[in-house]
Amino acid sequence: MKINKIELYRTHIRLKEPFVISLGSITHADNIFIRITTNEGVTGFGECSPSLTINGESVESCFAAGRYLGRALIEKDPLDIERCSLLMDSIIYGNTSVKSSFDIALHDIASKNAGIPLYAFLGGTNNRKIYTDYTVSLDEAGRMAVNAMKIKEQGFPFIKIKLGDNRENDVKRIRQIRTAVGNAIPLRLDANQGWDKATAISVLNDLSDCNIEFCEEPIPRWDFMSLPEIRKASPILVMADESCFDHHDAGRLISLGACDYINIKLGKSSGLYKAGKIAALAGSAGIKMMVGGFIETRLGCTASAHFFLSNDHIRFCDFDSPLLMEEDPVQGGIIYGDGGLVSIPEVPGVGAMIRQDHLDSLPLEVIE
Repeated sequence: MKINKIELYRTHIRLKEPFVISLGSITHADNIFIRITTNEGVTGFGECSPSLTINGESVESCFAAGRYLGRALIEKDPLDIERCSLLMDSIIYGNTSVKSSFDIALHDIASKNAGIPLYAFLGGTNNRKIYTDYTVSLDEAGRMAVNAMKIKEQGFPFIKIKLGDNRENDVKRIRQIRTAVGNAIPLRLDANQGWDKATAISVLNDLSDCNIEFCEEPIPRWDFMSLPEIRKASPILVMADESCFDHHDAGRLISLGACDYINIKLGKSSGLYKAGKIAALAGSAGIKMMVGGFIETRLGCTASAHFFLSNDHIRFCDFDSPLLMEEDPVQGGIIYGDGGLVSIPEVPGVGAMIRQDHLDSLPLEVIE
């Protein structure tokens, strides 16, 4: 089997309301869809959601890098995913977001060729229920409390809270949210690198009585050497996110004792191949993991949901981004049930694709 055609599409989907984190505000899902076709007629779909502030990529840069990667992959064997991954790394450094879209499409083809769902191709079993959290974006404390209450009323079992402003405001936000939703439902904090070391230690200690499940990336990712000190001083468990892109980062954080948990995102790891390497390292060290994402549609989130089932040490997930969008261009894919329950399609491959009518409306680059 050989790759004989690659199509890159740019999409621009409005969010229902701006999604705000400490690194900035997002109003649209500016994503890339990829369709890879083989000489045997098997097709694979992939998606990435680039982030200028996290992986340093945009749809424009993904299109540019995608041309280099696509030209190199033409006539290559899509079933040899390891070789394709190494080839992409040899073509261009970084660019983990666009590489992840190619990687997902290759896994879609390979698992379709094997006649099994992606989670089975990755060595997993569909033996666990998947429940996503839902995120409250950064805002004034009172509005965040109202939004958190709405999430609780919808039945989501976990609420994720974006923080990273300053100590006083962030403590006030969590206190008001706790007053609104009560103390039973767990809260997950995400500072998105917004605090310095002293602020992180202070805030996490101030919130020790608030039933906080964990806090993601409290400090700038370049300051990862401070994470062990924060972890030791914090009554709240610490999760690495932006400081862990690939298995090399994971190995470093594990050896330092820098975190209790790791958040794996396909757009950071360059896709499922390297994500599996992170999960293997973390799992062998007894470290639990989350599978999160950026602002992917149900296509990207479906691939991530399959990955969730690939390793029993993956315990948390953050698959709410499609629920933030005004439009759903995906055919097939994960289904959202009551209380944040996520169901995976039991078909060969990823089980999700982009509707042709949506693709027909998008800017397109064809590589043959």
